[in-house]
Amino acid sequence: MPEIREKVDVCVVGAGHAGCEAALACARMGLETVIFTVSVDSIALMPCNPNVGGSSKGHLVRELDALGGEMGKNIDKTFIQSKMLNISKGPAVHSLRAQADKAEYSRAMRQVLENQEHLTIKQAEVVELIAEKLEKPEGLATQVIKGVKTYTGAIYEAKAVVLCTGTYLKARCLCGEAITHTGPNGLQAANYLTDSLKSLGVEMRRFKTGTPARMDKRSIDFSKMEEQRGDDRVVPFSFSTNPEDVQIDQVSCWLTYTNTKTHDIIKANLDRSPIYAGIIEGTGPRYCPSIEDKVVKFADKERHQVFIEPEGLYTNEMYVGGMSSSLPEDVQLAMYRTVPGLENCKIVKNAYAIEYDCINPMQLYPTLEFKDIKGLFSGGQFNGSSGYEEAAAQGLIAGMNAGLSIQNKEQVILDRSQAYIGVLIDDLVTKESFEPYRMMTSRAEYRLLLRQDNADLRLRKIGYEAGLITKEQYDYVVKKEQLIADEIERLSNIKVGAGKEISEFLESKGSTPLKTAASLAELISRPELSYEAIAELDKERQVLSDDIIEQVNINIKYDGYIKRQLKQVEQYKKMEKKKIPYDINYDDITNLRLEARQKLIKFKPVNVGQASRISGVSPADISVLLVYLEHYNSNKK
Repeated sequence: MPEIREKVDVCVVGAGHAGCEAALACARMGLETVIFTVSVDSIALMPCNPNVGGSSKGHLVRELDALGGEMGKNIDKTFIQSKMLNISKGPAVHSLRAQADKAEYSRAMRQVLENQEHLTIKQAEVVELIAEKLEKPEGLATQVIKGVKTYTGAIYEAKAVVLCTGTYLKARCLCGEAITHTGPNGLQAANYLTDSLKSLGVEMRRFKTGTPARMDKRSIDFSKMEEQRGDDRVVPFSFSTNPEDVQIDQVSCWLTYTNTKTHDIIKANLDRSPIYAGIIEGTGPRYCPSIEDKVVKFADKERHQVFIEPEGLYTNEMYVGGMSSSLPEDVQLAMYRTVPGLENCKIVKNAYAIEYDCINPMQLYPTLEFKDIKGLFSGGQFNGSSGYEEAAAQGLIAGMNAGLSIQNKEQVILDRSQAYIGVLIDDLVTKESFEPYRMMTSRAEYRLLLRQDNADLRLRKIGYEAGLITKEQYDYVVKKEQLIADEIERLSNIKVGAGKEISEFLESKGSTPLKTAASLAELISRPELSYEAIAELDKERQVLSDDIIEQVNINIKYDGYIKRQLKQVEQYKKMEKKKIPYDINYDDITNLRLEARQKLIKFKPVNVGQASRISGVSPADISVLLVYLEHYNSNKK
């Protein structure tokens, strides 16, 4: 029987947020890439919340953009409301969040993919991975990827494969007793690839997530809700977007609350919830619980926030944020109608839970390549994470490293001191997690250094060296870095005296007068003053862009804290630089505790820093490991 057989450089399986970034990265590196999707209508689909960014997630999108990703640019083109969160707190936790026009977001991303050189979109279900045994193991790898096979029998030979299957593998959606074996939004599930993965020795897991109902806008009484407006001055996600291009007329979101009536209805029907009836096998996300979970686990709370958010400019569908559920349709309608403003609501789409297959991500290197299968990479919810932003970030790294591996270049590993993306990936591949992983600012030890405002300064060079950032973009960042340093030095060298004029100025700003001369930088470091506030005293000041002023202000104000974190990073880096040979035999390290030995054998960490973060490996075990490595390395010389 004749068969279709094609040769490409990279196959990307799945066209969600991870798949789009992976495919674009490979194609932009000049590699012939094909991206497979069960439906071209699902490209960059937002099956749940209609927004990008949020606390810590905004950091991921900014970093993704700095490396050469597309999500930031795409949301800048298609957002309908934007807000900087946590603005009353320090800059380390400021996070941008934008409401998206769902349909436009998907359409715009598809257009980018369709017009990207070296990239082909193929609507087909991948059912099998083609791999061969290596004659001689390469590091930890005993197999090598050779391509994929589709449901219709077509074979695509490839030098690398990136798996970004999201929530589609053996997916089933649950709404009370009603179960449909589909992916999100009723799209076709991918039912065969799991078996192929298992045959290659890949360890699989079963996770779940959920989404709330969508309401008809015309049936909602917004007068009973609190209006939530966007920022007066919008900050773009992408460093490449002109800030003036995102100053648009924004739509409003709305805030309301559940109440005891809502909770009583839920409690009375818990036996009909698939979660509590034992029908759902998968583990759900701890930090994005269903309304049933909230009512059970936070029984002392009399109300929970509910955000009503538009799904787009050209639809009446409204997203009911905070009330995801898998309860039956009749219970959903009853509980939603107890919420102020939703008394007469009409449901357009029922809330549902979705179960799906994913992997244990500890089978991956920090490059997101499988340890055992050379050339096979993966990203997104397939790796056991949750969220569009976490998915896109992993997709970019997986795609970038797939491309670099084909080009025989060193793959990129972002560590915990470099990026939130580094924290995300390190947590996934190092720490045991039995639920969908969500990024949070509290997970980042060095968050004062990893601010969303300086992502370009931290990561543009890496994107440039990988071939995803243009020389013009990189040169701008180099120039920006120099301008920031020059301005801080200038402000540190200009002194002002303790005269009457200066004292009156400071008092007018609510600041204490000087007793001795001080530099302009010292004045800026005062909590009540800023770069802009002291402009009157700075006669030699030249005009600088807002992004440079922001960096000057933050670096001066937080100088002491930043220096302290940089010292902590130095210590951290020392451990990360101590590599662990892939062929090390932990059973030879007799002084290691049994638990530590078992964990190290299982996880196969690439360096001592990663080993120290494995649950069950103590500081004492690390000391023993360091002594052993010293002897091991000296004997190798």
